[in-house]
Amino acid sequence: MVETIFDLPVEKQIFYAVLGFSWTVYLWEAYLSYRQRRIYRSTTHVPQELGKIMDSETFEKSRLYQLDKSNFSFWSGLYSETEGTLILLLGGIPFLWSIAGTLIARFGFSSEYEITQSLVFLMLATLFSALTGLPWSLYNTFVIEEKHGFNQQTLGFFLKDAVKKFVVTQCILLPVTSLLLYIIKIGGDYFFIYAWLFTLAVSLVLVTIYADYIAPLFDKFTPLPEGELKTGIEAMAKSISFPLTKVYVVEGSKRSSHSNAYFYGFFKNKRIVLFDTLLEDYSPLNKAGEPQPEQPESDDTSSESKAKPKNKKQGCNNPEILAVLGHELGHWKLGHTIKNIVISQMNSFLCFFLFAVLIGRKELFVAFGFTDNQPTLIGLMIIFQFIFSPYNELLSFCLTVLSRRFEFQADAFARSMGKASELYSALIKLNKDNLGFPVADWLFSMWHYSHPPLLERLRALGNVKQD
Repeated sequence: MVETIFDLPVEKQIFYAVLGFSWTVYLWEAYLSYRQRRIYRSTTHVPQELGKIMDSETFEKSRLYQLDKSNFSFWSGLYSETEGTLILLLGGIPFLWSIAGTLIARFGFSSEYEITQSLVFLMLATLFSALTGLPWSLYNTFVIEEKHGFNQQTLGFFLKDAVKKFVVTQCILLPVTSLLLYIIKIGGDYFFIYAWLFTLAVSLVLVTIYADYIAPLFDKFTPLPEGELKTGIEAMAKSISFPLTKVYVVEGSKRSSHSNAYFYGFFKNKRIVLFDTLLEDYSPLNKAGEPQPEQPESDDTSSESKAKPKNKKQGCNNPEILAVLGHELGHWKLGHTIKNIVISQMNSFLCFFLFAVLIGRKELFVAFGFTDNQPTLIGLMIIFQFIFSPYNELLSFCLTVLSRRFEFQADAFARSMGKASELYSALIKLNKDNLGFPVADWLFSMWHYSHPPLLERLRALGNVKQD
């Protein structure tokens, strides 16, 4: 008689269901990526509709860049899925937990000190993840990004940055995790409410302090100098009652020539951050070929980032930057930021509630090799990462669809401010600067793109070039 999965013990059913779903998601993602790679390979000439906004040289550069990224993503994804499968099959999680127990025992702590063992386990797990991911990150930065002209880092800067990120992550992750585990332990029947409130408070604090205290550990932030651009930003913010307090320029050019802009802060304390690579008048990459004033020796960024002469002018002019910020401020004015926070917290509360329902099920722990104990941290990992994975995939897709809707609405807001023409040209420039490929497979785009494809956004803005 042939034994089916339904004849197996329930813990085995759980294990193989988790493994099967993980590979199903991977194969689905691989299929979508294959469809998009087929577009990259077959679309070798600028489509007629794009002829006026993209030259053939830039089109070919973006095609080759995205093709390289897609190929890299395939192999890194295959490695990640294989590694995760082997960890599960070989009992890597209970093995690492036992190592953490052995380590704390050497310092006189017994297995009763579950939170201490959990923190050691978490530190070992994140260290393992950082080390196994390092070769892929190095290849991505110093082969792919370097080949296509985006990388601005030296190896020394990259490694120092990686160590700094790991240390800062541990400094935040370990105390927060220890407090969360303690709350779950002492919270009684309604611990899920207290755990949710705690994570809400932590997320609000991190959002508040990130740009002021954490981000400056990695990048240099300077106030935007007085001038036409700052005056224009302040006037635009005032016109929609945006409580702007400061405008910063971040030195993103020492890492990459990719560009970005964002705002942060709560209530009446909003700040705007512009990457120097976004600003045509400020980007060092536009001045790399020009004579530069001698820098003082104490400025470590001059020795750790590479000045690469660029043949093209990077970034946007002032009216275009105002249009981009008009789009970003549209997200605030239309309540997109608040809506995203509400959705995130509703999801977080639901997950903690379901965790409270499931944490007592011993078979969940047995399924992943924990037959003698049921550590709370392991329960969080099993339920949030494995059991919730189908729900997480569905939620991710829904949020992607919602994000695209928000992007169209923010573009429409910028247009209502009279900035359609400037946003039109800014989107084209940013697409060129970041080597975005403007042709996408419909299924790949629908599943992955949190921002609408370039052509769709330009069509929605209207044929402003002829207005």
